[in-house]
Amino acid sequence: MFKEFKEFAMRGSVLDLAVGVIIGAAFGKIVASLVDDVIMPPIGRLLGHVDFSNLFINLSSESFATIALAKAAGKPTLNYGNFINTIINFLIVAFAIFMVVRAVNK
Repeated sequence: MFKEFKEFAMRGSVLDLAVGVIIGAAFGKIVASLVDDVIMPPIGRLLGHVDFSNLFINLSSESFATIALAKAAGKPTLNYGNFINTIINFLIVAFAIFMVVRAVNK
C-alpha cells in the first residue's frame, strides 16, 4: 500500500498540481495586496475618503466606530466592505487565469 501511494504521489501530474496550488496561494496574496493597497485606496478617495475594509453594518444595539471594536466586544457585524474587496480579488484572479488559459489554447 505504501509503495502504491508513493507511486501516486510521485507522478508528474500530482507534483504539477502541488506546484500550482503553492503558486496559486502566493498569487492570491499578491492580488489581495494589489486590491487592498493599490486599487481600493484611490477608489475610496474618489468616493469621499471611504475605507472599504471598514464598511460594516452593526447588528447589535451598541454603537462601534470600527469593525475591530465590534469584534473585540463580541458583537455581530456584516462586513460588506471586506466582501467588496474579496469580490474584486476574485475578479482579478479569474481574469488572470482566463488570460493564461487563453494563451495556452492559442
